Amino acid sequence: MKFKKKVLPNGLTILTVPTPSFESATAMVMVGAGSRFETRKNNGISHFLEHMAFKGTKSRPTFMEIAGLIDGIGGEFNAFTSKEYTGYYIKAGKNNIEICLNLLSDMLKNSLLDEKEIEKEKGVIIEEINLYEDTPMRNIGDIFERLLYGDTPMGWDTAGEKDVIRSLKRADFVNYMDNLYSPSNMTVVFAGGIDEDSSVSLADKYFSDMKKYKVITAKPVKEDQKKPEVRLKTKKTEQTHIALGVRTVPIGHKDKYTLSVLASILGGGMSSRLFSEVREKRGLAYYVRASSDQYTDAGSLVVTAGIDPKRIEEAITVIVSELSDLRDGRKKISKTELKKAKEYLKGHLVLELEDSRSVAIYYATQLILEKEIKNPDEVLKEVDKVSEVEIMTAAKKYLVGVGLNLALIGDFKDKGKFERHLKL
Repeated sequence: MKFKKKVLPNGLTILTVPTPSFESATAMVMVGAGSRFETRKNNGISHFLEHMAFKGTKSRPTFMEIAGLIDGIGGEFNAFTSKEYTGYYIKAGKNNIEICLNLLSDMLKNSLLDEKEIEKEKGVIIEEINLYEDTPMRNIGDIFERLLYGDTPMGWDTAGEKDVIRSLKRADFVNYMDNLYSPSNMTVVFAGGIDEDSSVSLADKYFSDMKKYKVITAKPVKEDQKKPEVRLKTKKTEQTHIALGVRTVPIGHKDKYTLSVLASILGGGMSSRLFSEVREKRGLAYYVRASSDQYTDAGSLVVTAGIDPKRIEEAITVIVSELSDLRDGRKKISKTELKKAKEYLKGHLVLELEDSRSVAIYYATQLILEKEIKNPDEVLKEVDKVSEVEIMTAAKKYLVGVGLNLALIGDFKDKGKFERHLKL
């Protein structure tokens, strides 16, 4: 799998990733705009705008006209928002790629942002926030990042605050787009059964009339942690959900692949260390996993789990012990374990890229966040190169007690009882 890149005079980047064996094709527009670019007065607008893009344009003034067009070609469409980017895509048969791009360009250039539709959609957004809050397995990641990044845009929920959502007006959306939706801050990706030359021509046809301008920048993350921290969200639940982790490195750092393998060893599958100790041997949790996550200027390695509230302190102790046992070499990494952890990562990447939508996301996010792109075979080689020595060096560097953080959602009122367990 290989890509080609072209930049139009107005700064728009075009990526083409042909996969001749695919009968489908995805057209995607990704913008370097997300919730970390928001303010207290518009928190949640990045995600809200994603919803509004499908609510009508000048030539297709209703949602039903947009949805009907996509249904008429047997396609699927959606969008997604993170803290650093927003993506819009349509996936359909490869012969309908121009219809897909025509519609995407119309949505991003000519959205009506109708006041009545904005008012109606506020209810939808608020119910989506309620859904997240009622789904602790999903919400625990937001609580953990609030602990890491505090009362800053990086620490705020991407979905926003309900009071802010209720206050947003059309002018807020227009102003937000005027600050970030420059073609120089956008990437158009074609993936799947596409022709490269004709795809580039289509992007030029539908986006070259956009005018380039300077976009706003996000405030950098400031980290100065001096002791372990706990953040507790008190909520009556049958299961306590936790996220326990440490600060690590930004996405462009050389330790990125090493940390991914380290996380895979700890909690990358049902034969990983944490799954074995926490679930299989002790029956403390239904799910337990570890991941290494990065932003452009920050990162974390985090363990998440859903635990029996009566045994929560035992579970935290076991997880912390597993981290320290790896770091201090009490449980050495065998060659078999290292190989398995790498194959787990590589296999999941290969499986993920069997879909043209996932291929488009894979390439676009790299360009938006890292400004450079590695093809999948290059990433697989980087994973293969990780050594046991590098993993142990990273473990000693990042798995440190002063940087340990614990977020919980559960029926508890005092976070003090958990602080004493954060000794790594």
